[in-house]
Amino acid sequence: MMNLCGGPVCSNQDALSCAFKEVFDSSTCTNHLAATGIGLLLVLALALQLVIKIPNSGGSAQGLVAVGSPLQLAAVVFSGCLGLVYLGLGLSMLGSIFSQDAAAYLPHWWLVTLSQGFSLVLSSFAFSVRPRFLGASFVPLWSILVVVYAAFICCSSVVGIVADKAITIKACLDVLSLPAAFLFLLYGVRCTHDEDGYQATGNALYKPLNTEADGQIADSDTQVTSFAKAGFFSKMSFWWLNHLMKLGYEKPLEDKDMPLLQTTDRAHNQYLMFLEKLNSKQSHSHATPSILWTIVSCHKREIIVSGFFALLKVLTLSTGPLLLKAFINVSVGKGTFKYEGFVLAATMFVCKCCESLSQRQWFFRTRRLGLQVRSFLSAAIYKKQQKLSNSAKMKHSSGQIMNYVTVDAYRIGEFPYWFHQTWTTSVQLCIALAILYNAVGAAAVSSLAVIIITVIGNAPVAKLQHKFQSKLMEAQDVRLKAMSESLVHMKILKLYSWEGHFKKVIEGLREVEYKWLSAFLLRRAYNSFLFWSSPVLVSAATFLTCYLFKIPLDASNVFTTVATLRLVQDPVRTIPDVIAVLIQAKVGFTRISKFLDAPELNGQLRKKYRVGIDYPIVMNSCSFSWDENPSKPTLNNINLVVKAGEKVAICGEVGSGKSTLLAAVLGEVPKTEGTIEVCGKIAYVSQTAWIQTGTVQDNILFGSLMDRQIYQETIERCSLVKDLEMLPFGDRTQIGERGVNLSGGQKQRVQLARALYQNADIYLLDDPFSAVDAHTATSLFNDYVMGVLSDKTVLLVTHQVDFLPVFDSIL
Repeated sequence: MMNLCGGPVCSNQDALSCAFKEVFDSSTCTNHLAATGIGLLLVLALALQLVIKIPNSGGSAQGLVAVGSPLQLAAVVFSGCLGLVYLGLGLSMLGSIFSQDAAAYLPHWWLVTLSQGFSLVLSSFAFSVRPRFLGASFVPLWSILVVVYAAFICCSSVVGIVADKAITIKACLDVLSLPAAFLFLLYGVRCTHDEDGYQATGNALYKPLNTEADGQIADSDTQVTSFAKAGFFSKMSFWWLNHLMKLGYEKPLEDKDMPLLQTTDRAHNQYLMFLEKLNSKQSHSHATPSILWTIVSCHKREIIVSGFFALLKVLTLSTGPLLLKAFINVSVGKGTFKYEGFVLAATMFVCKCCESLSQRQWFFRTRRLGLQVRSFLSAAIYKKQQKLSNSAKMKHSSGQIMNYVTVDAYRIGEFPYWFHQTWTTSVQLCIALAILYNAVGAAAVSSLAVIIITVIGNAPVAKLQHKFQSKLMEAQDVRLKAMSESLVHMKILKLYSWEGHFKKVIEGLREVEYKWLSAFLLRRAYNSFLFWSSPVLVSAATFLTCYLFKIPLDASNVFTTVATLRLVQDPVRTIPDVIAVLIQAKVGFTRISKFLDAPELNGQLRKKYRVGIDYPIVMNSCSFSWDENPSKPTLNNINLVVKAGEKVAICGEVGSGKSTLLAAVLGEVPKTEGTIEVCGKIAYVSQTAWIQTGTVQDNILFGSLMDRQIYQETIERCSLVKDLEMLPFGDRTQIGERGVNLSGGQKQRVQLARALYQNADIYLLDDPFSAVDAHTATSLFNDYVMGVLSDKTVLLVTHQVDFLPVFDSIL
């Protein structure tokens, strides 16, 4: 067998293995000719594709090139730069012909290098062209061809490196060409699965059916954050933020510019997932499930992924002293191979990139996880306080519940960010001590001793911090309760001139809170001083031990030791913060767990209303007690059957239990005996008007959608037309906190309108006419109770005996 370049290379005995070596060894002429031929074919085919298809596409030249994703950008830039380096190397080889070293490179060397350079540059340009110019099948097909060509080049270079036992610049470029080709392949695979890819952009006449529902879905999809649709590379590089950052660069961001959260990140869905996990654990075990482990089971995947990035960050950070030691050895002539300096520089660059990338992902993912935990804990607390029993309400005041949401849930939300610090600190310390031992030998034991003494000295302080944090939260609860009660009843305080007394009480509570806060912060300051001074003590102990034990120190050992001690400083200095966050999170978990485990109101059978139900309210031998004590019933042996559409009046002396009966129908009073069944949607009007801060319209709609016709009828039936005309902005007038701008009668009619607008099945009216004059009361009774509610079931508590004759039943 003769070499294509003119020399004999193979014997007849081993022609097959020799031919295999000639084709797959990058140092042979045969391999170069094969690679050159394949490269020129690719260049020619790509050039023909670009020359023929681009003019025939009919597109504008201005939109020819576009990079739509970070994956495409990475593939195009990486391959383009690699191709330019190939071209530069090939031209330098070609230039050596005209120098004294004309025999250094034969023609097949610069031919194969230039062909590879041209193929990569042209491929980069072709993959940056918009898909509609080259067709839907171009990217997938050509990405496969480029991968096959790059695999052949890479394998040939690896065989040449093994055979010659030497690494050249061209061999390194050949190996790098395979990852560049795989980026093209990944981009091609993504394009084939992209619904908004070639098919959508290739046919400009395509348009989906334009229905109202589709329009609403499309609008909501466009408002959702780009993170919801971001791919792997976009999430890793935070490319999905570019649109928002560009918008913020062009103009100040407003609320309408902020995108919506994706579905999985919203508080409602997070709460449903938490509730599902909690119920499943409760069904498998009779014991009360742990809130902490329920949270872990909800987000175990995200915890593991963020933990992986935390570990990767620690490992890449720990390579710094080792690479520094290797650099110093190379600089003093102790290198192990020729290009070790280049390899070390490339390794350091890759390690620093990985460190930065892993740290950003660790911080972002844990912060996102913390917000998810905080959102569903706040939702769980809100839902729980609506179902608290009366005994639980005595233990958990409104100030405490406010503290659970604003303080405890916030601190638990901060805990995921610090959670991985608890174990990465130990891992980083162990790695640093191992590097120290490798650098200075037995002197590392003194460093370990100083760290152990520091941790042991902090143990009793940590216990005191936990105690003081618990006392501090209790003092905050008492102070917030007193302040909220004072603000709610400020009118009474002003009327009786009790401001000075309550001010002294609140200041006394604040002094107690200040005492526990100062005690907690003083221990924390001692803790911080102890750990911030420990790196200096560790350094002093290490070098002092080296001096005493005559351990030799050279440039390599000293610089490695100093870099390693710098590595020790960060975990040691974060230990106080980690301890403080752990203590606060533990206290927060304990408090919220106690609250979520608090007793609830006894569940009663409530059915959805169906047409044909004759008796929406049925009580059979029922007894109710606010104290949940069967021996002291508030209402005893109640038997009540109310027909659908029936009007029932409830009369009696003050304190006889009229409002308690309505509360029993609502399920607010614990049932101790008997059975109760309520079917249908209930609207309740309390004796004391409840008005929320906002406009009159907001109070009437109460979160429901606006129906202008029903809304106008509701206002007329509740005698609010003249009152709204008197207000400066009609029903859009801000009525102040708790309806301070409205009279008692107006507030009562607003809540009557709210109940009517809900279109409920059962109406429970607790003396709604007591705050209005006789004429308005008569008008409301005729138009409201006997008029618009004529086909509804009504239970009316009243002291006005003039209305009783028209009722079906009187209690």
